[in-house]
Amino acid sequence: MNFVHIADMHFDVPFTTLNKNDLGNERRLEQREAFRKIIEYIKKNEIDYFFICGDLYEHEYVKQSTIEYINNQFKEISRTKIYIVPGNHDPKVTNSYYSKFKWNDNVHIFSSEIEKISEENINIYGFGFDNFYMKNTKINEIQIDEPNKINILLTHGSIDGGNDELREYNPMKGQELKTLGFDYVALGHIHKSNYEKENLSNIIYPGSTISCGFDELGSHGMIVGNIDENKKLQVAFVPVDKKQFYEISLSVDNILSKEELIEAINYRTWNEDGYYKIILTGKRNFEIQPLEILKYITVRNIIKIKDNTTMKIDLDKLAQEESLKGIFVKNLLEKISDENKEEILKAIEIGLEAM
Repeated sequence: MNFVHIADMHFDVPFTTLNKNDLGNERRLEQREAFRKIIEYIKKNEIDYFFICGDLYEHEYVKQSTIEYINNQFKEISRTKIYIVPGNHDPKVTNSYYSKFKWNDNVHIFSSEIEKISEENINIYGFGFDNFYMKNTKINEIQIDEPNKINILLTHGSIDGGNDELREYNPMKGQELKTLGFDYVALGHIHKSNYEKENLSNIIYPGSTISCGFDELGSHGMIVGNIDENKKLQVAFVPVDKKQFYEISLSVDNILSKEELIEAINYRTWNEDGYYKIILTGKRNFEIQPLEILKYITVRNIIKIKDNTTMKIDLDKLAQEESLKGIFVKNLLEKISDENKEEILKAIEIGLEAM
């Protein structure tokens, strides 16, 4: 049997990070393009199963027209069996589209009760969200009763979550998952893929299908896999997102003014197939206000500027001077603490510029 496994598509997410130049709407079109690529791959390669492991759409924002678009895509692969486990962003609540919409005949949506779908050589287990939080997992209650078959688990949640937030989303223990004996565990919720070609596991997060922001750098896409009659698993990661988010460092050591900085950014060659955050580093020669700089950036897909620079002035040396600047710096440095360090240094910078 062969399959495609995705998660965390987040259809109709607002993409607030991309509010500059209406890039949010553009990104939503790229979501659709990525989804069509997946459907075309499934159709071309005659894929048996399509596993969608949660957060297919945003419950709060999704439009019915988007749901109809998704379902129409499912109709294009009517011979493929589609299994969906709802996640924390698209739980199967009373008014959700999982509950009230008529999905195509090849679509099966799991609930918050462990369910097993039995076929001749395969058992598919599923466990999804019926609320926006699921603190008590039922995964550890599963007992595989037909170990000779190929057994697959689909769910959405966090494994070995180390903080309280992760423990609110179907928390699971990795070791317990391994001991359950599944031939493949298809997961969702974590937006970074854990797929490693050289260190293959059968418990896989595919990551978000397309990147949703600067905390999701790198390539995004789908997992394609095959399990043969001897239960040998083969999987590969296939990118489907045509754009990536990038963080680019830019030193300001030799930049003497705001105007020079703007020119250094605008006149650089940028890849159109990317969204960029510029991180300014080094010792600055002038006051930097990232939002003010961003207003004059003509490159459409530069989204953020972050200032990680430090002042070029030797404040300790200046504080020893018998001058107005020296007295000013000395007085403020005496007030500095771990809690207010950033604010004090900023105040010193503004004060020195004014002088």
